[in-house]
Amino acid sequence: MTQTNVLRGVGTALATPFTRGGDVDEPALRRFVRWQLEQGVHFLVPCGSTGEAATMTVAEQRRVVEIVVDEAGGRVPIVAGAGVNDTQKAIALSREMRAAGATHLLHVSPAYSKPPQRGIEAHFRAVADAVDLPIVLYNVPGRTGSNVEARTTLRLAEVPNIVAVKEASGNLAQVQEILRNRPPGFIVLSGEDAITLGIMAAGGDGVVSVTSNATPRLVADLCERALAGDFAAARDVDARLAAWTSAAFVESNPIPLKAALSMLGLMEDVLRLPLVPLADAYRAAVRAALESAGAFQHAPGDAQRTGRAGAAA
Repeated sequence: MTQTNVLRGVGTALATPFTRGGDVDEPALRRFVRWQLEQGVHFLVPCGSTGEAATMTVAEQRRVVEIVVDEAGGRVPIVAGAGVNDTQKAIALSREMRAAGATHLLHVSPAYSKPPQRGIEAHFRAVADAVDLPIVLYNVPGRTGSNVEARTTLRLAEVPNIVAVKEASGNLAQVQEILRNRPPGFIVLSGEDAITLGIMAAGGDGVVSVTSNATPRLVADLCERALAGDFAAARDVDARLAAWTSAAFVESNPIPLKAALSMLGLMEDVLRLPLVPLADAYRAAVRAALESAGAFQHAPGDAQRTGRAGAAA
């Protein structure tokens, strides 16, 4: 699973490290990407919603993707977030991500504008026509305010360079409809950690994961076992992850994740407004969930020491 054109298994929706001053923390990002790869993730997804791309400049997004591409060194696909609700800006951002070295583009359905299905389809077709990289559709109604219906996804799946969908509607019946009717080679990825196992059991190909930021080896194990058809073993891994999978969403993503990564010593607990740090009431639960998943044991050596020393973080 190290081919740069294969999107199967787990792709980490990378959090973006920021310094206490609010700038992109480039050294921390490099260390974080190296660790993710050492832990066995199958592809990387910078500058999505987990990466706080909505509050980053185009120059910052391009720099983050350049760093991720550099550290990956061609070993895994790099699926760069390039979605905005203005189609022309989405095309321009796609070209920036291509120039930065991305192998694929992640395009979220237009938010706020709430176009009808024919508008959503026209948006994605316009982007696909303008950029020659493979595109992953991203359906996340909880953030965008509109659902990409299965029939729309299936029509778009016939476009040659639209190669996959990240499905985060939470509607398993909708995902199953896509799985039943998708053209050969079209990839279906879970966009929600809690239902990854269910989607893969139905024939899905993997997950773009939030939780793998803190537990990359475990989420990779879950996907590898599911892809091998060993669902009994995959269920065991899923159960081990369950507390963390729940705790990672006690407040809006990536708020709990940034707190968790700080506890693990991987990056500062710094977010950009309007996101704010995790409420104190949830911190003990997040730490306990990380402990139950063995996250501290799998963190880099320095991170283990920082995380254990920072119990009040």
